[in-house]
Amino acid sequence: MATRKTTKRLYLIPVLSKALDILELLQAENQPMTLEAIHRQTRISKTTVYRVLKTFVHRGYLAQSPDGLYRQVTRPKKMRFGFAGQSADMPFSVEVSESLKNSAASVGVDLLILDNKYDAATALKNAEEFVRSKVDLVIEFQVEQEVAPMIADKIAEAKIPMIAIDIPHPHATYFGVDNYRVGVEAGETLAKFSNENWGGKVDWVLGLDLAEAGQLVQSRMTGAFEGVRSGIPDLPVELFVRMDGRGMRDRSKKLVSDFLQRHPKDKHILIAAATDWSALGALDAVYEQKREKHVVIVGQDCIAEAIAEMRRDRSPLIASVSHETNSYGPNLIHLGLSLLRGQTVPPYNYVEHKLVTRESLL
Repeated sequence: MATRKTTKRLYLIPVLSKALDILELLQAENQPMTLEAIHRQTRISKTTVYRVLKTFVHRGYLAQSPDGLYRQVTRPKKMRFGFAGQSADMPFSVEVSESLKNSAASVGVDLLILDNKYDAATALKNAEEFVRSKVDLVIEFQVEQEVAPMIADKIAEAKIPMIAIDIPHPHATYFGVDNYRVGVEAGETLAKFSNENWGGKVDWVLGLDLAEAGQLVQSRMTGAFEGVRSGIPDLPVELFVRMDGRGMRDRSKKLVSDFLQRHPKDKHILIAAATDWSALGALDAVYEQKREKHVVIVGQDCIAEAIAEMRRDRSPLIASVSHETNSYGPNLIHLGLSLLRGQTVPPYNYVEHKLVTRESLL
């Protein structure tokens, strides 16, 4: 009776084995090689060799010279960035975190993520944790301008480079929107609506501000008011009212609700909000008091809930300025790596923004 031959099953990944064959060949040869030479010696298809080589170059294991030769490079230690998110409860902050996580993973950067919880004391503790963890670079996203120098001092003392998102910090490279310009576009949109639908009649212009973030972020409201004035030049200054919504939904709802209760229902009101979260709070108040016909709102950030609301027919939320959160991650990682390589980068790095309206969503 013939014995049945059995073989032990090997759990191998063919393409990974080929990639390692290529890397080991370059290690053994210890000199630059062409794609053609690697193909001949490994007998792996040229397409696979090409893709493996490009992947190794992208991840820093190989370098390619201008004449097309590939060589192994000394592998630097894996970079570790610290990211302090504004708040896990804020949709815009969550979108930024997701974009950053995806981009860090794509280039092999480790990411230590902490939550500032929209709280100054927590942000300070997180800065101390980054120093203890000896991260290579800090990306800071926190809203309290008053605590910014304290955070920046801790990070600078540890000689760690820092990037600050949206709110400037001493010693840090700035990354975020051009706050004044996004405000202007919001104000121009409000004025255009008034001219086209109310004959330019406006009784109040409300700015839901974010005072604690400091003057740069407050320039969103300065820009919004200027944008309204550029479209409706003769509005008296006393019709423009700033309110500190703190970028929060509940607080903004209360402020707008109190204002609406104090003023007659036939008054035409334009509202510019520093964030979509504030804009949605204002919207809650408008719906609750049935003032949809005489109030329009423009927000900032273009979060998913704001987009869904803008799609509704006759919604008072007529537009939001998208800060293009998908671009935050790739740009922040590129900026961070450039700083660590000693490259010169601009002190202020602005993300592209885009006005989104109901019409543009159709």
